[in-house]
Amino acid sequence: MIDPQLANKVVLITGANHGIGAATARALAVQGAKVFITYYRMPHRYSEAELRAALDAGVGGDALYCALQQQTADTLVNDIRARGSVAVAREADLSDPANIPLLFDWCETELGPVDILVNNHTHCVLETFDPARVTDRESGVRLLTAPVIDAHFTINARAYALLMAEYVQRYLKRNARSGRIINLSTDAAHAHESNVSYAASKHAIESYSRSAAVEVGRYGITVNIVAPGPIQTGYITPQSKAEIAAGTPLGCAGEPEDVADVIVFLASEQARWLTGQLLYVGGGWRMGQ
Repeated sequence: MIDPQLANKVVLITGANHGIGAATARALAVQGAKVFITYYRMPHRYSEAELRAALDAGVGGDALYCALQQQTADTLVNDIRARGSVAVAREADLSDPANIPLLFDWCETELGPVDILVNNHTHCVLETFDPARVTDRESGVRLLTAPVIDAHFTINARAYALLMAEYVQRYLKRNARSGRIINLSTDAAHAHESNVSYAASKHAIESYSRSAAVEVGRYGITVNIVAPGPIQTGYITPQSKAEIAAGTPLGCAGEPEDVADVIVFLASEQARWLTGQLLYVGGGWRMGQ
C-alpha cells in the first residue's frame, strides 16, 4: 500500500465550501491531514426561495451552481469531524489583501503552520469582446468592462500570488524543509469564448505558478497546477452533460472527486520530484500540446 505521508499535515484550501474544494478537503482529511477551509459567498441575483428550489431539484444550471456556492462550510466540517478527522473553516473575502495573512494566522492558531496550500477559489463572470455574443440568458454574457476585468484578476491571479507569497515567507521563517503549493486553473485558460477575463486570469495563475516553482524549489517547495476540464460542480445541465460525455475520451463529465484525487497525489510524498507542471484533469477533454 502506498503511504502518501499526509497524516497530521496542515492544509489550507480556498474556495472549499462546495465542488472541487470540498471534495479535496474530504480526500485530504481521509489521509489524516488537518484541513483549514476558507470560502466566500459572493452577492448573487437569486432569491433565497430560488436557491432552495434549485438545491431541491438538483438539476444542473446556473441557479444550482450559485446555490452550492452560497452554502457555508458547516456541513462539510461536521462531516469530516464525524469521520474522525480534523477540520475548521473561516469565511474570508480574498479580494481584500488584508485577509490573506489573517487566514494564515487563523490556521496557525487552530491547527498549526501550513504545510500544504491549495488555491482553489475562483471568480467567473461571463463576458466577451463580441457584441453579438451578449445575452440575457441565465447568468448572461456581457461586454468587457474595467470593473469586471479587475475583479477577475484581483480574486484569481492577485490573491493566488499573495497566498503563495505569504506561504513561502512563513515556511522560510520556521525553517521548514518540505512544502506543497497546488493551484487550480482550467483547461480553457488558453482561450475561452464568452469567458475571456476568466481565461486570462487563469493563464496568469499558471505563469505565477511556474515562476514560483523556479524560485522556491531550492527550499523544498513544489508548485504545480491542476487544470480541470468540465466538472459537475452544479453548472452542467443535462443537455450539456451529454454533449461533454460525447466529446470526452473517457466518456463522461468529471466529478469533483476526480480532481480531488489528483490534488491528493500532488500533495503526497510520491509527488516530491514533480514541480512546475500543469496537469489537465478532464478525462482527455483537453490534452497537452
